[in-house]
Amino acid sequence: MTERIDEDGRTRPMSVQWWDGTTYPIEKVVSVCRRSSKRVGGDGVCYAVVINGRETFLYHEDLRWFVEEKITDGHVC
Repeated sequence: MTERIDEDGRTRPMSVQWWDGTTYPIEKVVSVCRRSSKRVGGDGVCYAVVINGRETFLYHEDLRWFVEEKITDGHVC
C-alpha cells in the first residue's frame, strides 16, 4: 500500500500491492466514510476507490490496510 498524508493529517491511498506482487494504482477516491466490511470483517475507514476502471472498497483499520478481493466466476484464489 502506498499512501499520501497531507499537512492536515488526511490519508489518501495511492496504490495497492496485491499478494502476487502486482501493484495497482488507485485511479480515483470516490468517497471516504467509517464502516465495517461485511465480507471479511474488520471496522475502520472505508475508501470507495477505482482500480482498473472498477470500484472496490479499501479499508484502513488501526495500522493495517485491506481490500475486499473480487473473485470472478470459475476463478478460485
